[in-house]
Amino acid sequence: MNDERATGIILRTRPLTETSLIVQWLTAEAGRISTVAKGARRPKSPFLGKVDLYYEADISFQRARKSSLHTLREINLRATHATLRTDFATLEQAARAGRRIERTTEEDVSIPEVFELFKNFVNQLATPPLEPSLLLAFEIKLLDTLGFAPVLEGSTLPVGSRRALEQLQILAWPAVRRVKLSASQITEIEKFLDHRFHEAMV
Repeated sequence: MNDERATGIILRTRPLTETSLIVQWLTAEAGRISTVAKGARRPKSPFLGKVDLYYEADISFQRARKSSLHTLREINLRATHATLRTDFATLEQAARAGRRIERTTEEDVSIPEVFELFKNFVNQLATPPLEPSLLLAFEIKLLDTLGFAPVLEGSTLPVGSRRALEQLQILAWPAVRRVKLSASQITEIEKFLDHRFHEAMV
């Protein structure tokens, strides 16, 4: 069976054995996939230094015939987003976005638009300063991409929060950074989106 190639971002990792890791990727070509990085925990592994959260890489993998756990063959790093692992708040935003993707998408189903959205979001997180508007914009844009965008007109959101969310839904990332939200607006929008994501869960 020929190896497949994809460009992906690591969503999570966990040990499989004393020497191997399970690496979950969000890829442009194959969607959300899980791979085994055999020997990745060995000191001389070819994967050494190439497997960590939110690394972006070109990968090759062999698709499993009878399971959804594929075999990782090669990793060529594109970006490591090092700043994401030096600030807890930034790391938590990336993790929350990853959980949103995991709970609203199926494995091995390609949705290139979701990959592109997450890639752009991670790039924004890796560029200080961290803005509260970034995660909220990612969440409403993800719902929109998946076809679950809420109808904001006439919703329970107060007018100011509704207008802010409407802007976050349509603005490009540089403009998203300029949207300033009060603490009460952040709380209102978070609760509103939490409810919508609950409805959209796979």
